[in-house]
Amino acid sequence: MNKEILITEEGLKKLETELEMLKTVKRKDIAEKIKVALSFGDLSENSEYDSAKNEQAQIESRINELEATLKHVKLLDETDISTEVVRVGSKVTIKNMSTKDISLYQIVGSTESDPRNKKISDESPVGKTLLGHKKGEKVEVTVPDGVIKYQVVEISK
Repeated sequence: MNKEILITEEGLKKLETELEMLKTVKRKDIAEKIKVALSFGDLSENSEYDSAKNEQAQIESRINELEATLKHVKLLDETDISTEVVRVGSKVTIKNMSTKDISLYQIVGSTESDPRNKKISDESPVGKTLLGHKKGEKVEVTVPDGVIKYQVVEISK
């Protein structure tokens, strides 16, 4: 993972908070679970021990993933975000040309992607297609169901 990862300040704080919580709270919790499970004796038939060890492996895996991600993070500078052209960090209001629905999305790096909260990845079909376009321009996005036509209504920070 040598690729630079673009991230907003909010996204960076979220990753750092998760990492800190895993290292301090979750590690202690799982150590206690393992200690309790060991007190039950025979490990060959100890499902509590097996479960705790699996949970520990998942936590350690996530810690390693977060640490690797944080090594390659490039923080997006709010002042570098243009309102003229869609870039990573831009908030884009788009209009679906067939349904006339209007939606607001923020284009973010893949690490921060959260479609439910209107944050779409710059690597997603819609995000990738919108990059570089200006207000008023129309784009065609190829999605699994076909092609959707959008118009860029507004670009903001």
